[in-house]
Amino acid sequence: MNNLDFIDPLPWTREAKAKLKNIPFFVRPQARQRIEELARAADLEQVTAEIVEQARLEFGQ
Repeated sequence: MNNLDFIDPLPWTREAKAKLKNIPFFVRPQARQRIEELARAADLEQVTAEIVEQARLEFGQ
């Protein structure tokens, strides 16, 4: 089992959810996981539009 199996998802702001919907549906689950990993690494308590944008820049989408 993976440690990620026991990590609760972070809450998302409305703006962050809107940006997530711009990601193609077939990669959205993986993108969501990677975005939440970035948010945790930045010690954020919620996923913001800014961290979604940072992820987009880092992952080249």
